Amino acid sequence: MSIQQIHSLDELHQYIAQPGKKLLFKHSTTCPISAKANEEFQAYVQSSGTPAAVVHVIEDRPVSNQIAEDFGIKHESPQIFLLEDGEVRWNTSHWKITRDALKEAVSQ
Repeated sequence: MSIQQIHSLDELHQYIAQPGKKLLFKHSTTCPISAKANEEFQAYVQSSGTPAAVVHVIEDRPVSNQIAEDFGIKHESPQIFLLEDGEVRWNTSHWKITRDALKEAVSQ
């Protein structure tokens, strides 16, 4: 399953509006912690088939800021959200973004 990269607010809102469970990952391309989280995220998505999207926080800052605003969750990066039917069911950041954590969150 391929990971959608979100560049615009339109793409963001379309993605959030899709039914079912999906992941949204905020990735900082300059941060080593984010690089590690991205590896875990990619590995999980490849093995699970859960729909997933990524926002590059530096390159697409307006989208990144909108996520914090829409969900009322303080911006961190790296940061990941499990969305279901337009709402955040779970989120975490930094070193806590692991394949196992994602697996557990999605299976609940």
